[in-house]
Amino acid sequence: MNIIFDLGGVVFNWEPVKLIADTFENQNIHNVLLTKIFKHEDWIELDRGTLAEQAAIKRGSERTGLPESEISRLLQAVPPFLTPIEESVKLIRRLKNHNNKLYALSNMSHASIDYLEQTYSFWELFDGRVISCRVHKVKPEAEIYHHLIDTYKLDVYNTVFIDDTEINLKTAHELGIKTINFENPQQCQRELSLLGCLF
Repeated sequence: MNIIFDLGGVVFNWEPVKLIADTFENQNIHNVLLTKIFKHEDWIELDRGTLAEQAAIKRGSERTGLPESEISRLLQAVPPFLTPIEESVKLIRRLKNHNNKLYALSNMSHASIDYLEQTYSFWELFDGRVISCRVHKVKPEAEIYHHLIDTYKLDVYNTVFIDDTEINLKTAHELGIKTINFENPQQCQRELSLLGCLF
């Protein structure tokens, strides 16, 4: 089976609310940062690789009224905050040992993916990966799924996509790919076993 993993929230912990709380003591700005940085369209453009980080910092400062240095501090905190979900990594190793082909399909900025690739060694378990900032396409747009399918010549009917965001799963489903809505590694493992990926 071809198994495609989202990264943030599936392979790596991604909790922006906690990140903000850990980075800024002033609770009055927490919601501002959440809505005007992480939930703003500029965040998508960072992931798409069409907005430079310095430009994002400047625009984020203008939106929030906070100094550029504070927005920079927040963005710099993102990559190291993406820590592996250890049970997910163990699951990936098990799946690889059962002769599945493993792929990553993720929305992620250059700063984050560069850091993760330099910091962790389990990328060798993946047969391929498509990262949004490098192809200038983002989920849930169909183009990024087609890019992965075409690049690695995947049979969609022998493929499962794991993500923690419903709208991303919807696109995959429409393309004929089986989907698993990730809640935790144990639940994900059970569903993969039902699909015959583990035995």
